[in-house]
Amino acid sequence: MKILGVVGSRRKKGNTSTLMQEALKPFKMNNIETKLVFLDDYNISDCNGCEGCKETYKCVINDDMQKLYPEILESDAIILGSPAYFYNISADMKAFIDRCYCFEIFDKEDRSVWMGLNEALGGKYAAVIAVCEQEREEDMGFTAESMIKSLEALGYRVVSTVKALHLFKAGEALNDEKAMEDAKQAGEKLLKTLQLKERVRMQLSKNNL
Repeated sequence: MKILGVVGSRRKKGNTSTLMQEALKPFKMNNIETKLVFLDDYNISDCNGCEGCKETYKCVINDDMQKLYPEILESDAIILGSPAYFYNISADMKAFIDRCYCFEIFDKEDRSVWMGLNEALGGKYAAVIAVCEQEREEDMGFTAESMIKSLEALGYRVVSTVKALHLFKAGEALNDEKAMEDAKQAGEKLLKTLQLKERVRMQLSKNNL
């Protein structure tokens, strides 16, 4: 089992990073492999809509996203985390998500018929962490929803969403008991979901189904 955490903040010791690492702790405590990615460490170009991926499900742009595609495909679950920038996800997270367009599959004759690659392969699971400076959830805008809807389109079932409010200065999340607990519980629920899937698979195998 492998879990991928993707941070869309450029502050490695910031609040999004802090909450992401808290969400990954339950997996580490169970000796499950985790990979933490800071998108600022990668040179990721924007999707240009060339449709070069439509037959192969592989992006033709040769940049650092090519290093992340194997990590995405090999992971059993993914956690996305982004601060709110003008009521939405950060530019780094937006570029990352857009470049996952190559994992979308469309019918050649009718583009209203489509599915995500993960859906075709049986589905995967995810969690989302959104961080906002303001105190009201509505001021977070579409930050969480942008990640949730994109993941669902890619064939993930989002089992937990963390919306952390009133966090701005780096490290503030460490003193926010609710935010830290929410992140931990999100990781635990994602872990339990994956464990349930494994138990069901084992039971089906025993029953020759």
